[in-house]
This record gives sequence, C-alpha cells and structure tokens, in this order.
Amino acid sequence: MALFRDDFSRGFSALLLGAAGISCAAIFVRLSDVSPSASAFWRLALATPFLIAFHLIQSRIDLSAPRKEIDKQQLSWIGVVGALFAIELFVWHWSIAQTTVANATLLANMATIFAAIYGFLLFGERINRRFIAGMILALVGAGVLIGQNVELNPAYLSGDMLGILTATFYAAYIVAAARARKHISLSLLMAGTALVSTALLAIPLAFTDDPVLPQSMEGWLPLVGLALIAQVLGQSLIVYGLAHVPATLGALSLLLQPVLSAVLAWWIFGEALGPLHLVGGSAVLAGIWVARSSKAAGSKN
Repeated sequence: MALFRDDFSRGFSALLLGAAGISCAAIFVRLSDVSPSASAFWRLALATPFLIAFHLIQSRIDLSAPRKEIDKQQLSWIGVVGALFAIELFVWHWSIAQTTVANATLLANMATIFAAIYGFLLFGERINRRFIAGMILALVGAGVLIGQNVELNPAYLSGDMLGILTATFYAAYIVAAARARKHISLSLLMAGTALVSTALLAIPLAFTDDPVLPQSMEGWLPLVGLALIAQVLGQSLIVYGLAHVPATLGALSLLLQPVLSAVLAWWIFGEALGPLHLVGGSAVLAGIWVARSSKAAGSKN
C-alpha cells in the first residue's frame, strides 16, 4: 500500500494508531475504582510482564543479529525515558485531581509547543511556516474541542499549574524517546522504561491512604485495559513511530488523542457531541495533515 511505502509513512501511521490506543486511557482511569496515583502505577506494573515477554521473544526471533550487552549509554537512555514518563503520568493524574479533566487535558496538550522548543534548542530541528500553521490550527482545534468545558477558577490554579508542568515533562519524554530509539531497540526500550517507571510510581503509594487495590474483580478490568491498550499497544506504537518521524511532528500527531477521547466518551458515557466538537476535531485533523505535509519539519540546520 502507498500509505506504508517508506519509513516515514510507517512511522506516522504508527503514531496515529498509538494516539488511538492512548485515547482510551482517560476512559479507563474514569472507570477505575482506585486512586489516580494507583491507576498510574498499575498501568505500568501490569504492562511490564507483557513488555518483557515481547522483548525476550523478539530477541529469540532475531537470532541472526550479534548478541550485545546493554551498555551504559543504553542504560542511561532507559533511565531518562522511564523517569520522564513516570513523572509525567504522576503529575498529570494529580492535575486531574486538583482541576477539571478538561483543564488538565487542554494544558497537557501544550506539550506540542514544548516539544518544538526542545527539538530546536537541543537538536537543531527546524520548523517551517507550514508546520507552524498546522500546529496552530491543531492547537486551536484542541482548544475548541475541549475548551467548552474549561473553567477559569482560582481554586483550580494549582491543578492548572500541574497541567502545564505535565506538558513540559510529556514533551521531554517524547523528545527523549525519539533520541533513545536511535540507540535502543523498541522492545528493550519499552521493557526497560516500564521497569523504571513502575519502580518510581510505586514510591508515592507508600505515603498515601488512598485505595491501591480494586474493590472487586471487575475493578481490575479497566486497569488491565489501561495496561494492554494504552501502554503495551498505544505507547509501543508511539515509540516505534518516533524512530521514523521528527519529535515535533510526533508530539503534534498525538493531538488526535483528545478527538478520539471525545468520541469514546460520547459512545460509552453518553457525553454530548455538539457542532463545536465537530469543528474542533476537524481542525485538529486538518492541522495534523498540514504539518505532516511540511517536508522541512524536523530537518536539521
């Protein structure tokens, strides 16, 4: 198929599919009966065995490749990516707890801007006018899509600040994962970062009285869905795509997430979808298409 004719097309397609996977995350978190911190922990803890198994299977399949010990550079990348992802998840879940879901989601989507800044300052990734136009269009669309439920309230200030902080760490994670994939295989990076993130997310649970375990067997289902669909499938596709697509475009592509989340919330929870939602969603899709067609996005000086 023409869609998959080169690495860029395959990577971009993987990013869009990954965004579809992680769009389920908010639904599973809402259905869960444990605290936000606990759901973040279980997302990684339940995903880790599957990701380790995937790495072991992949290593056995690729018998033709020479065996190499994991070096210090790879361990450093795994540690950095795992720590950034754990911090991003933890901060975002606390943001949700201290502000509205709409506020937290909209502010977290500012990661697109931070990723462009990081990519330019740290790695010399250029962005041209066409990419900037697409980014602005997609961000405005996300604002229209989510902004109808945004509330300006001084009581939400701390949560809103955490939402912005989430964006900075999310962007750093995307950029770091993209660079790490130049040195580490997908299966090793996913398994290694899951181990690091699980260990870090377990620490806050030791200092809270909030429920950590689901209250029933049915309560495990959203957590399993969170682990398998959002993490094993969604994040793996995203990290795969970041090896073939500039981090700036990768971050922008993930704005597809709130569009699909809104559709899922309408389907599962009966949340209203009005004309403005359709306008916002269409603007996001158009913005991603415009930015994707920008050949210079992510090229180096």
